[in-house]
Amino acid sequence: MATLELRGIKKHYGSIHAVDGVDVVVAEGEFLAILGPSGCGKTTLMRMIAGLEMPSAGEILIGGKPVTHLPPRARNVSMVFQSYALYPNMTVARNIAFPLKTRGMPTAERDAKVAWAVGIMGIGHLLHRRPARLSGGEKQKVALARALVRDPALFIFDEPLSSLDAQVRTMARGELRQLHDRTGVTTVYVTHDQLEALGMGDRIAIMQHGRVHQLGTPQELYDDPADTFVAAFLGAPPMNMLERDGHIVGFRAEYLLPSASPAAAHDDALSLRMHISQLEFLGAEWLVYGEIENGATPQKLLAKVPPAVAATLRVGEQREFTVARSRLRHFDSTTGLRVRDERG
Repeated sequence: MATLELRGIKKHYGSIHAVDGVDVVVAEGEFLAILGPSGCGKTTLMRMIAGLEMPSAGEILIGGKPVTHLPPRARNVSMVFQSYALYPNMTVARNIAFPLKTRGMPTAERDAKVAWAVGIMGIGHLLHRRPARLSGGEKQKVALARALVRDPALFIFDEPLSSLDAQVRTMARGELRQLHDRTGVTTVYVTHDQLEALGMGDRIAIMQHGRVHQLGTPQELYDDPADTFVAAFLGAPPMNMLERDGHIVGFRAEYLLPSASPAAAHDDALSLRMHISQLEFLGAEWLVYGEIENGATPQKLLAKVPPAVAATLRVGEQREFTVARSRLRHFDSTTGLRVRDERG
């Protein structure tokens, strides 16, 4: 295990600032998810950590030692890519052993390490197959076993689950997190999928335009977003946002609930009269699509309610909805930054 420190990391391609001043410290054994949309700079940042790109400015330390100008092989980092990068002409066993063979490790020691990694990943039955005969989930496990045998100080994952179908991806999330908890290897996990980041990360760094907008635990980011980008990007559905009195008021869909009557509104809650335009069944819950009058332009809102509540609602009707003022989050309408004046 090792710490990872990023100090003022920048990467410029001419006038394009792909990464623009990132400062992050990852603790020993921590699982950090780097989350953001395509083009936000997360993959470039990952490549600099791995040594595949050189920063334009800043310093990278692994285990307290500067590695900014070291090649990948000198950083003791294992990477797992979206494509898995398995050699098609090699069996699973030879794929896993390959990084050890290139180091010149003695055969007995190499075989022992391969057996250990194979046991952890539960892929002993695949050893004599070639990649063409593996499913997506099996390829992922082989790639993880190959990363494990190197005994790395740091794991780096680059969208490793994106090519899997939804059901396999759900299971793979749990297996990846279990692998981390079992090995304790410090992990940086790059993804555009918020379910992966929320479900696996000890902390999440949310990036946009080359910068980290917020770094914190999944709960911190979900409950207390630092700005409107984080509020809108994290969560399904995204946070509702209203322009009110020169600032932006945000609240999560699950906190917007229909009132039993207009009299149910009180000083501790914001009351909104909403026209219901659509009800969407999601299994354990329903999404309620609606609009409220908000100045000259109608404002679209989403509520998330349990089936028993959804059964009382009808498309086309006007209903009073409320949200507790303690659930409101306020943002500056110009900068988008969070403000602590929690007015309703």
